[in-house]
Amino acid sequence: MVHKSRFKKNVKPFLNCKDHTVSGEQYSLMKNQEYDLLVTSPVPSNLEKYYQSNAYISHTDAKKSLFDKVYQIVKRHTLKKKVMLLDSFVTEEKTVLDVGAGTGDFLQACKKNHWKVEGVEPSEKAREIAKSKNIILKKDLSFFKGQKFDVITLWHVLEHVENLETYTQSLKELLKENGRLLIAVPNYKSFDARYYAAFWAAFDVPRHLWHFSQKSIQKIFALVSLKVIGVLPMKFDAYYVSLLSEKYRNGKMNIIKSFWIGFQSNSKAKKTSEYSSLIYVLKST
Repeated sequence: MVHKSRFKKNVKPFLNCKDHTVSGEQYSLMKNQEYDLLVTSPVPSNLEKYYQSNAYISHTDAKKSLFDKVYQIVKRHTLKKKVMLLDSFVTEEKTVLDVGAGTGDFLQACKKNHWKVEGVEPSEKAREIAKSKNIILKKDLSFFKGQKFDVITLWHVLEHVENLETYTQSLKELLKENGRLLIAVPNYKSFDARYYAAFWAAFDVPRHLWHFSQKSIQKIFALVSLKVIGVLPMKFDAYYVSLLSEKYRNGKMNIIKSFWIGFQSNSKAKKTSEYSSLIYVLKST
């Protein structure tokens, strides 16, 4: 008998949305009330093919269109801020494991700041690009069994993980006793998520299997004795996601409208703390 994830039990329909990037297929978002978590249903048996799109930017270093160029400029800025965040932690050895490392840019930036870097990336194509930057990535977490890290990072990765329970336990085991786990994920309670609803680009079904709120993250990680000690905004995400959402809704990008929705989302979040994406800082309890 196949064990059913606790997060997929007692779920009720929340929203129907479609895959705007690759297949055009329809999916349901089911809500687990206990964990305040949205679950994508159904999950395709061959998820890999849903990542095979020229529009799927994180596995490439695309600089073709104006949009790609802006994305790359902002990426450089956010990389600096991410490394500054790591540097703010007191660590034993400055070891970092980046999970879902893409083409290795974050680890390359860490390396320049004297961090000892390791990374995991399932995409062979992305690993090859990283290798050309002298960043050697492993295929999965099993390569690091028995090792411990000062910092573990998942930048927009947790939503892609199939077996959430096993994965969170593995992350806990890889973290030093006084280490920090950084998780960045979209926030379905943000203003831009509510505004765009089924067209919200950060639902990104079926690639995003889970959709988190602040309560979800707290409750899910409490199961493996990790607690949230800080929550930080990712303000650019509101603009980037609104730009894509506008395209999905109306067939073309509307920069002015997207900027306005992104601006409103960030403004409202100053009071509610519900930014489009959030970085959670966790440590052992």
